[in-house]
Amino acid sequence: MSRYVLPLSVLGTAVGGAVLLKDFVAGGACPSKATIPGKTVIVTGANTGIGKQTALELAKRGGNIILACRDMEKCEAAAKEIRGETLNHRVNARHLDLASLKSIREFAAQVTEEEEHVHILINNAAVMRCPHWTTEDGFEMQLGVNYLGHFLLTNLLLDKLKASAPSRIINVSSLAHIAGHIDFEDLNWEKRKYDTKAAYCQSKLAVVVSTKELSRRLQGTGVTVNALHPGVARTELGRHTGMHSSAFSSFTLGPIFWLLVKSPQLAAQPSVYLAVAEELEGVSGKYFDVLKEKPPAPEAEDEEVAKRLWAESVRLVGLEISHGSHGERGQPLPK
Repeated sequence: MSRYVLPLSVLGTAVGGAVLLKDFVAGGACPSKATIPGKTVIVTGANTGIGKQTALELAKRGGNIILACRDMEKCEAAAKEIRGETLNHRVNARHLDLASLKSIREFAAQVTEEEEHVHILINNAAVMRCPHWTTEDGFEMQLGVNYLGHFLLTNLLLDKLKASAPSRIINVSSLAHIAGHIDFEDLNWEKRKYDTKAAYCQSKLAVVVSTKELSRRLQGTGVTVNALHPGVARTELGRHTGMHSSAFSSFTLGPIFWLLVKSPQLAAQPSVYLAVAEELEGVSGKYFDVLKEKPPAPEAEDEEVAKRLWAESVRLVGLEISHGSHGERGQPLPK
């Protein structure tokens, strides 16, 4: 049996390398030079990585940027750094813990009260392949942060986004969504043995599924919503390759992988593109693989799955559905 370990490892590395090479070749800088002076942008998870680079780029383009982060010390430092680099003083840090429904409601209430408009919401924050942790409200951590937290945040800000139309919602998903499956019998991994990779893939599939459903609900409002795979950034290397499974992969091919994966700056370009590109005005309910629109996984196109997931998400986060002139919208339940 041991004689198969190395070949299988090499095969996994080769497949991962092909994914990375395709991703690298397909990537690049945001093709749009559009600026957004005076537009208010919220970026979750903006104190580091792709989120920070997204905020930086949009600050360069003149936006009023709100960095929404759990760690306020790092968030304030990132905001200060971005202000210094861009000379845009309309960059501010605000506390948002996506693992807490209470924190999300407090953040949304503050934004609603203090901001006249919200033109762009970028749901960027995520956790990946963590241990079997749960959120403050008892949700499996990856589902709770990557999907349910952003689901609640988006719904609580819909009225502000509608009042600011044309406005855009950008949901950062992952190529990993194609390996996901929405298990309605055990969304929170309470019955099955926990599989951190499968949980991550499910959470990212849920993001794409709900993007389609929200787009349907927002027709005619002037608010668009799209999902994207940002590319393979250096911090996400292990998810796509078999590089760490053997000494051969790690030490022989590791440097090649390091050269091919993207910097956070490059991986931020798809979010920037979806946020500013004039040619995407009115485009909604789509999935972008880096900078190009692509079909998502078949399950993400299933309307019945989308409707069922939406209803279950509403129940889990404590929203009720009211019917307005533009269709359904989420509103917080009275306390």
